[in-house]
Amino acid sequence: MPIKPLVFAASLLPLVLLIYQGVTFQLGPDPGKTLVLASGEWSLRFLLLTLAMTPLRQLTKRPIWMRLRRMLGLYSWFYASVHLLAVLTYLLGWSLAIFLEEFTERPYMALGICAWVLMVPLGITSTRWMQKKLRRHWHSLHRLVYLIGMLACAHFIWLVRADYFDALIYSLVLVLLLAFRVWNSAWIRRFTINR
Repeated sequence: MPIKPLVFAASLLPLVLLIYQGVTFQLGPDPGKTLVLASGEWSLRFLLLTLAMTPLRQLTKRPIWMRLRRMLGLYSWFYASVHLLAVLTYLLGWSLAIFLEEFTERPYMALGICAWVLMVPLGITSTRWMQKKLRRHWHSLHRLVYLIGMLACAHFIWLVRADYFDALIYSLVLVLLLAFRVWNSAWIRRFTINR
């Protein structure tokens, strides 16, 4: 069986599990908060998986990883959108006054919203047609994913009140993925110059 349908189906499992836990009343004493935290964390996981595809392709020399990158990136945006909807519904009650108060008093919320807003053009331009249309500008635009990763990790660290372990692990993974890109591009430049 082709790997893309398997990855597509597997990427839906967190949502299916959350829905199942919701209808069977297994989301704990504060279901809204649980849904907010779980959807946000899954968005960050998919974002890091997306960023991992390029190093995996370069290390394994297998192109399959690049064929999964766009799908994983779209799932990151999807779970980020679920996260935002859950925040608006369960934490803010769709109140503009509460939203403005929270936005100004809780800087981590501003970071999260900025990360989601930056994801929107990446999601919209993820098709091959848009890639051909934008040409070299497409690569420049999609480099925003690095900034999105930093905003998302900062959002998560700032949001945590006690146990920073998961937030620090995600941040460390992001640093390693970005460091690999910096090292790899510097190595390629050095190799090209020395030839």
